[in-house]
Amino acid sequence: MNAPVLVLNANFEPLNVCSTRRAVGLLVAGRAEMLLNGRGYVRTVRLTYPRPSIIRLGHMIKRPRPRVRLTKREIFRRDAYTCQYCGGRSGRLTIDHVVPRHRGGDHSWSNLVTACASCNLRKGGRTLAEAHMVLMRPITEPHASAHYLFASHLGSNQEWVPYLEGW
Repeated sequence: MNAPVLVLNANFEPLNVCSTRRAVGLLVAGRAEMLLNGRGYVRTVRLTYPRPSIIRLGHMIKRPRPRVRLTKREIFRRDAYTCQYCGGRSGRLTIDHVVPRHRGGDHSWSNLVTACASCNLRKGGRTLAEAHMVLMRPITEPHASAHYLFASHLGSNQEWVPYLEGW
């Protein structure tokens, strides 16, 4: 009952992922319709319900454009788990402020990069110019596309791909 279910808005825009239990509840209440059943059925004492993989809400949900949250995991993901100074892929990765906080650097997408422990120690509290280091690529906020947001679920749910393209 904990398998992920893709929830689409009334205009087929991907909204989020919920549990099978929540999806069946939305279907029974008449608030959503099932678009794809690829997982069998949920049996109760009296009834049998299809176990959905993708559902579509019956009414439109207005929401602002999604943004990727600024977390350590997302910074590692944006930088492909690679040190942005030496290109190493060691197991001990850290987060480095390009402009140190004590020098006025902020905690934002444009100031945080992935660094291995040795490069982070070598740079210390200095700027890139002072440490004679360069970044491997420019740093930006990742675009919050549907593929990026739901990528962790796509490995086991390939049937979702047609519904995520173009958003």
